[in-house]
Amino acid sequence: MVEKVYPMTLEGKEKLEQELEELKTVKRGEIIERIKVARSFGDLSENSEYESAKDEQAFVEGRITTLENMIRFAEIIDNEGVDSDEVSIGKTVIFVELPDGDEEEYMIVGSAEADPFSGKISNDSPIARALIGKKVNDEVTISTPGGDMQVRITEVKKS
Repeated sequence: MVEKVYPMTLEGKEKLEQELEELKTVKRGEIIERIKVARSFGDLSENSEYESAKDEQAFVEGRITTLENMIRFAEIIDNEGVDSDEVSIGKTVIFVELPDGDEEEYMIVGSAEADPFSGKISNDSPIARALIGKKVNDEVTISTPGGDMQVRITEVKKS
């Protein structure tokens, strides 16, 4: 069976490792304590505190498993062989929408560290797929669920 590879920046992997450490060393202990306290209330069949703590425990254990898998199969992005003006994972791209000129800026990252609200988009997103491999001043048509948009790349920065 072939495992999924998770492309990410070194910074992204370090963030996942920090989250994993926090869950294992702090959150697990907090939940175990909540379960102990809830058990002391007696009848577990009608104990909402106990059920809530057990649900949170299941969520945290699932997240730990997910993070361990993502870290184990992380592939750190290396842009050494990529031209400085070429869009690739791990770089920030600035483009303007044509014809109105609205400027947008995104860092292209692996799906494991995507966070659109902070300007980090997944390499699997329609925007990133259309831009990867293109260079400064290239005009690109991006197919999105809302329709096609035409853009011109104005800058590519190493992140």
